[in-house]
Amino acid sequence: MNDKKLAKEFIAVLDFGGQYNQLIARRIREAGVYSEVIPCNTPFSEYVSPALKGIILTGGPNSVYADDALRCSIEVFSLGVPVLGICYGMQLIAHMLGGKVQTASIPEFGFTDMSVKEHPLFEGIARETVVWMNHNDHVSQLPEGFVSIAGTPHCANAAVANDKQKLYGMQFHPEVNHTRQGFRMLSNFIYNICGCEGSWSAAGLADELIENIRAQVGGSTVVSGLSGGVDSSVASVLVHKAVGSRLTCIFVDHGLLRKNEAQEVMDYFGGRLGLNIIMVDARERFLNKLKGVTDPEQKRKIIGEEFIRVFEEESNKIGADYLVQGTIYPDVIESGFGQAAVIKSHHNVGGLPKDVRFKGIVEPLRMLFKDEVRELGESMGIPRDLVWRQPFPGPGLAIRIIGEITAERLRIVRESDAILREEVAKAGLDKDIWQYFTVFTGVNSVGVMGDERTYDYCIAIRAVTSKDAMTVEFAELPYPLMRTLSSRIINEVPGVNRVVYDITSKPPGTIEWE
Repeated sequence: MNDKKLAKEFIAVLDFGGQYNQLIARRIREAGVYSEVIPCNTPFSEYVSPALKGIILTGGPNSVYADDALRCSIEVFSLGVPVLGICYGMQLIAHMLGGKVQTASIPEFGFTDMSVKEHPLFEGIARETVVWMNHNDHVSQLPEGFVSIAGTPHCANAAVANDKQKLYGMQFHPEVNHTRQGFRMLSNFIYNICGCEGSWSAAGLADELIENIRAQVGGSTVVSGLSGGVDSSVASVLVHKAVGSRLTCIFVDHGLLRKNEAQEVMDYFGGRLGLNIIMVDARERFLNKLKGVTDPEQKRKIIGEEFIRVFEEESNKIGADYLVQGTIYPDVIESGFGQAAVIKSHHNVGGLPKDVRFKGIVEPLRMLFKDEVRELGESMGIPRDLVWRQPFPGPGLAIRIIGEITAERLRIVRESDAILREEVAKAGLDKDIWQYFTVFTGVNSVGVMGDERTYDYCIAIRAVTSKDAMTVEFAELPYPLMRTLSSRIINEVPGVNRVVYDITSKPPGTIEWE
């Protein structure tokens, strides 16, 4: 899929290695304009088109003076298209156009008070606001034609502008929620500066995606790796609309599923959605491959390869040439994209083997965020309870067990997770919490049960709120619910004597523990 050519308006986000640069694209999309992250060294001829309305240069870990400093072509600044540099992106603009960047005498990290001047970038922004800073270097001397339009106590050039050349910079990060009016600032850039109209939404993509699928697969037979989650479900429905009976959905029971998961998926998709679906029992196969493996990246890669091999074997039986996967944009980013570091390989991206024996992989949702997938699913009439089904990772419980995977550890995390899901639903919070699950920590602790000393396992509960899976906050569960969860898990799951609650946000953590 190449949405930037399909979109009427397009903002290019040039990636300079900041780990959460995709948030910039996400915020632009939220404002109603299509945006996509592009490696910074991409020739501008590949993304310049009549639809291109603006360019954003992202943050990154480099110094502009470093030998390995990432750069874009200087022609980017003379295309006549507005350019906004964020953090490193702003420093790069200054450096490449004759300004000076130096190490700040007082670096700024975290919440920072900022004063702003009247400017279209700051329309509707309070003259005194709070932004999120994360920099050691700063622009100490502006290039010719630039003026400062915002400052902090330690950074006189917190935001700069060259209105004649349509070049702008922000030393802070408007894409993160910590910048209180950051979304408004980005909206001001795309509407006040770039002149966008804001007509893009994921809900309107179905017809275009279906045509893309038909163009890719032609008259071939297709198989879909259906997990039961919203991503693979929406992808499968899209492909079914494109190719009809030439699609066969394959559900793999790898032995790493939640309690009663396999039967629920088969009943739902075969019954309610009417898809042609078969189930493959591969429990013994996966568990044998994972025996003795403790490294999380190795787990993901083993699972990714075994998924592919099962799909290959089943597709050979029916003569399928293409494999459908529910890959979404965060999967791509976290698996290593452009200049970003690999956070964790997703089984359907970084976990794929190099020798895949399919003519092609069909990934219609590859450039969409989770909430956009849900929006698309609802627009196609997929039942809301399926669209908003609790996310469950492809590697399943394998990445919710720290250390080696064994039948006993699977039993503990499966039973504790079932209790969590039951009690969250009882509390009426199952639609309010983005994702919730239990983790087998692998940690033993001393306890007292029935006046006897125990030395059993500790289970962690993870519950988070989010819009896009890129940033999350821990869910503030009611204390009575937490008390019930602790009591039930300890009393009903043999081998557990302690329950803890994970209060880590993302960043610095991730949603899953592995």
